[in-house]
Amino acid sequence: MPQSVYGIVPNTVKANEVVGNLDVSGFNRGDISVLLPDRSGSRDFAHEANTKAPEGAAVGAGSVGVLGGAIGLLAGAGLLAIPGLGPFIAAGPIMAALSGAAVGAAVGGIAGALIGIGIPELEAKRYEGKIKDGNVLISVHTTTSEQVSRAKDILTRAGATDVGVGGERAVASR
Repeated sequence: MPQSVYGIVPNTVKANEVVGNLDVSGFNRGDISVLLPDRSGSRDFAHEANTKAPEGAAVGAGSVGVLGGAIGLLAGAGLLAIPGLGPFIAAGPIMAALSGAAVGAAVGGIAGALIGIGIPELEAKRYEGKIKDGNVLISVHTTTSEQVSRAKDILTRAGATDVGVGGERAVASR
């Protein structure tokens, strides 16, 4: 059964390290997701209170350029404005979850999207607060127990907190 391994790191420097290590260890870039608040100044592009998924690629190009490194290599990176929460940069399969109906719902937000990619509800709500506070969520899709162990080890060695594993639910991009 497919599972997601996820964890929280304190900044984009550490996130780039983790994503690079996942990539080097054989994980497909398309299976790695990253979610972080946009503190780069591109918030000027996301002033409307609705999802900016269609514009994500264009705006995201500038945002991801600021991030650089391994995160910049992930598929589908873009900027989303989440109603009531502000601008976020998302890359990988989580982009599809955040672009979906969960973001538009009043109770959806980040926690709804995280639940949608397989993170248990209590952890998703805790992660939402940590992400809003400036931390970075990294999630990787796994299909074998060896991949789960390897991903957990990479996150733990990098100092990630709240490392966990959850069963995945179907996401629009899969």
